Amino acid sequence: MDKKLLDILVCPACKGPLIYDKKKSELVCKADRLAYPVRDDIPVMLEDEARQVAEEELPK
Repeated sequence: MDKKLLDILVCPACKGPLIYDKKKSELVCKADRLAYPVRDDIPVMLEDEARQVAEEELPK
């Protein structure tokens, strides 16, 4: 994931910061506990495509 792109992307729901989880290929919003998929190096920033993240799954 391009660092410059990560710097400008925010959570569509709350406009908060996102954390890139390379293992799962997702962008995670800790505030909303949502994970947005990254498919073929393209972030899918649609709330309908996001999955709920359990507290213990959140990146540190």
